[in-house]
Amino acid sequence: MSAANGTAVVMVPGAFCSAAIFTDFRSHFEAAGWSVLTPELRYHDQGPGKAADPRLAETGLADYVADLSAVIGGLSQPPVVLGHSMGGLIAQLLAAKGLAQAIILLAPAPPWGLLPSSENEIAAALGLMSLGPFWDQSLSAAFEIAADNSLNCLTPTRQRQVFAQFVPESGRALFESLFWMFDRGRASHVNPVMVDCPILAVAGGRDKVISPATVRSVADRYPEQATYLEFEEMGHMLLLEDHWRDVAAACTDWLDSAGDPVI
Repeated sequence: MSAANGTAVVMVPGAFCSAAIFTDFRSHFEAAGWSVLTPELRYHDQGPGKAADPRLAETGLADYVADLSAVIGGLSQPPVVLGHSMGGLIAQLLAAKGLAQAIILLAPAPPWGLLPSSENEIAAALGLMSLGPFWDQSLSAAFEIAADNSLNCLTPTRQRQVFAQFVPESGRALFESLFWMFDRGRASHVNPVMVDCPILAVAGGRDKVISPATVRSVADRYPEQATYLEFEEMGHMLLLEDHWRDVAAACTDWLDSAGDPVI
């Protein structure tokens, strides 16, 4: 598969992030000849530091998937879908609908049925539970928690710069992702049989949010299609850390060798 066949790349951000997280990745892919779309998740375009849209609290994974399905429906052919964190889960949901030629999962949130693989992942879920009924609220990230977890591989100055770009997130979407066992709607459920495209699953060896073991478990759900890749000295923000270019180059190199799958 290559940019020359007219395939676009749709980049999907994770929780608490706007599409601005893809600024560097977008430049890399465009320089390699790819057409790139970076749509915002629903109600994530308020801007850093702004109050959440009241409707965000009622928004779930299915809403994000519906919006992105509409974006993809406007393309001439299914795109490559690249998702980070929760965006990696959304990419799997889109692929199960036949809407992707390939998916690239950067530190992907796991789908329904996969339990946390590390103490840090369990602690994050327990931290959400301490907020009370967070599933019907919009949530804002706390700097101290982000600095110790998702931003742990950035310098203190860079941590502040990146955190300043965070936006509110839907508690419902987080509930559907992290507490799937209590979600009667099974919003995060992905039937692996329905995902028939090539998959690249990328982990950061020092990621406290989505551990390498969890990313490998995601890849193992698709044994015939998935390639697992780990950057040992990187954390959760594979898009923004010092060696992001290595990650981006690995993604475009993989696409060049992935062939043209049949949807």
